[in-house]
Amino acid sequence: MANIRAQEDIRRGLEALLAADPALVPVADAAGPVPLRLSEPGYAGLAHIVVSQLISRAAAQAIWARMAAEGPVTAASFRGLDDEGMRRFGLSRAKAATLRRVAVEVDEGRLDLAALCGLDAADAIGQLTAIPGIGPWTAEIYLMFCAGHPDLFPAGDVALRRAVAHGLGLPEAPEIKALYRFSERWAPLRSVAARLFWAYYARRMGRDVLPAV
Repeated sequence: MANIRAQEDIRRGLEALLAADPALVPVADAAGPVPLRLSEPGYAGLAHIVVSQLISRAAAQAIWARMAAEGPVTAASFRGLDDEGMRRFGLSRAKAATLRRVAVEVDEGRLDLAALCGLDAADAIGQLTAIPGIGPWTAEIYLMFCAGHPDLFPAGDVALRRAVAHGLGLPEAPEIKALYRFSERWAPLRSVAARLFWAYYARRMGRDVLPAV
């Protein structure tokens, strides 16, 4: 499957996924519409994902609104912010440091976030996770929701683990490595499967946990 760029890609991918694994049909019936949620590649897209790590959607949106109110979120503008400037947005010290590191890498030309979209997923994840503060979840979410990569399953996501267990009737949420292996049955459409389970979690558990991009 080509990169996911439109809602039609989700529709076609989901159709193929359900045909390949009928066990997902009741999950899809319970989930309802599966949203696209796609942002343009670049510093702002990655910054938004960093901001969303380990906090509620409401808190992430509030921080992002303060950041965006200062003007365009670019590597050049954030590279020059001092600690007080970062704290004004409500960012933790760790997230502020990560955003500054990424800004320097992008602004000095060592990291091309748009070019990453054309790389093999493993190579792109390797480049991103080489930056302190960027872990596998952040890298995978960037590639899914900015690059539109069709075949990633962020097994470190707690909501995904819970959704898979609940939706498929497993006795408990799989561990991360086990879920990575389990998700291989949905290749090469794992990004569609992940979106399906996030939608299922939102509908059945009452929380919208799809990453806020």
